[in-house]
Amino acid sequence: MFCNAAPVVMLWFYRLLFLPVLVVLSPRYFRRMSRRGGYRTNFSQRFGSVPRLPARRAGVRRIWLQAVSVGEVLAIAPLLEAFKGDPEVEVYLTTTTSTGYRQALDRYSGSAVAIGYFPIDWWWFSRRAWRAVAPDLVVLTEGERWPEHIHQAVSRGVPILCINARISDRSFHRLCAFRFLVSPLLGGITRLLPCSEGDEARFRELGFPAGRISTTGNIKLDVTLPPLPPEERARLVRETGLGSGPVLLGSSTWPGEEAALLDALRRARSSGLPASLMIVPRHAERRNEIAALLKTSGFSHHFRSHGAAGGPVDVSVADTTGELRTLTQLADLVFVGKSLPPHTEGQTPVEAAALGKPILFGPGMGNFRQISRELVAAGAARVVGDGQALAAGAVALLGDEPARFAMAAAARGWHRANQGAVVRTLRVIRDELARLDQDAVRRTGGGTRSDLAG
Repeated sequence: MFCNAAPVVMLWFYRLLFLPVLVVLSPRYFRRMSRRGGYRTNFSQRFGSVPRLPARRAGVRRIWLQAVSVGEVLAIAPLLEAFKGDPEVEVYLTTTTSTGYRQALDRYSGSAVAIGYFPIDWWWFSRRAWRAVAPDLVVLTEGERWPEHIHQAVSRGVPILCINARISDRSFHRLCAFRFLVSPLLGGITRLLPCSEGDEARFRELGFPAGRISTTGNIKLDVTLPPLPPEERARLVRETGLGSGPVLLGSSTWPGEEAALLDALRRARSSGLPASLMIVPRHAERRNEIAALLKTSGFSHHFRSHGAAGGPVDVSVADTTGELRTLTQLADLVFVGKSLPPHTEGQTPVEAAALGKPILFGPGMGNFRQISRELVAAGAARVVGDGQALAAGAVALLGDEPARFAMAAAARGWHRANQGAVVRTLRVIRDELARLDQDAVRRTGGGTRSDLAG
């Protein structure tokens, strides 16, 4: 069983070790920021400053919601929409990446009282942010479990909910090997809401109390993805330069996978298929690397960041942010990236399944092991062992429309069967808010919610 707070010795060890590690890693961090761009804006928030927040209002509970990057930012839309209509709840939203921050500002400026960057998880930075935000409840998404952030909540008596919680193969094996890290990362969490039964089993194996854990499902499966109107679809096809034949999409690709996809396109063309390829790299700053690869490939190509294509091309590269869901609708077959060797973690196949697309991925789907197994079992996805298998599998499916249609129907069926996580998650959050009100009533000796200070 966990204690209610991270052990003092481990916490101070973390605090003392954090700064020298930060100094050592900062050159690499700054290089990555420079490549991705957008990090200069509000950079001081990384060190604990926060955007201007409205004064606390009596009877209004403030939730600090942390969503690390674009995927999580998009997934929380139904939660923010639900709280937007609640006069007794306000949400302060933070994110970690510059791309996630831009998406949050674009989508949720009217749904959150403020949007900021999550502070670096060191004692003074975290404490400074906590004093300014003063939340009543903290909600963390997926794998966001920071020892200092958790400690600040515990020391103030603020409950923490970890929603859509998952634990990757790598994190699980590390925590099993270094059990002393478990309590600082999990011990202060009030309720843990895993996105799958497999994740729940892992958290329970690590010792998380059964009474504080409930599998609510994956909220990403509840995000509605309306189909593109025909005129919008036609416009996107023209802008991206895709041809009229079947489209193979490389979704959130990592190094090495683009070459395998180009081989798939080459084989498809050799077999007489008028296919085209769309590549959406996980990190848009890799565009120069991909451009060098395309230059020697013999294929015509276009980068979306350069504007609209002048005409059809063999390969379209969507080196932009926040468009993957929309562009996936142009695909006839989707390969999910970060899954071919040597990669082992995998990107999410959820959006492709929700849109009813047949899916291929490599064996390295550690971050989405349960989902990938379910998709394969349902007949919605197939596993390809390496680059050659990807090329062969892609060519086979691009040339077999009935098989693609059957996989697409299976993907839609799997998606429908796994919805409902948002309702279950909101129920737990509202239960926790109600418990806060009950505790406040007991402390004050009575009164209604509207009588209580936030």
